[in-house]
Amino acid sequence: MRHVLIAVVAAGLAACSSPEGAAPEPADAPAALPPGRPAIYEAAKVGPEEFVRALYAVHVTPGAGMGEAPPPGRDPIYDRMLNAMIGEDFRKADGEVPTLNYDPICACQDSGDFTLDSVAVTQSGPQAAEAAVVFTNMGETKRQTLKLVKEGAMWKVNDVLVPGQKPLTEQLMAAIS
Repeated sequence: MRHVLIAVVAAGLAACSSPEGAAPEPADAPAALPPGRPAIYEAAKVGPEEFVRALYAVHVTPGAGMGEAPPPGRDPIYDRMLNAMIGEDFRKADGEVPTLNYDPICACQDSGDFTLDSVAVTQSGPQAAEAAVVFTNMGETKRQTLKLVKEGAMWKVNDVLVPGQKPLTEQLMAAIS
């Protein structure tokens, strides 16, 4: 009886397996979504490099856009601390131009003719990573480092470092202090 049961289970598993030569898709692979917020949120669950590439895919793909942005200080791509600083920066500006009046991911207000030239992610632990990014926007090559943290199941931007400038968190702290 045991042999019959094992044979039935084996036959059932064989019927469910992928065809010979076809590689099964990883369980944690993000669905192929067009560039935008849904793709970013899915990639943030996969890993730091996938998250960073999804952040920049919005700028690389003409017309992709980020859709309607959440209110300042409530953007799921940023960690709690950076969101708190961004929210306070906008509150303190009281209708005037805040310190953060640009997209820190592309270091721009507008992107056009954008290319992502390189991404090098170094993970310093299970909850922390840095992404050294080089991109070209409107003919100007820029370098920056995104400090990343994992909050819950998602990777998020913790700080943006641009050579020759203070870190974004320091700029915001100076504005809100």
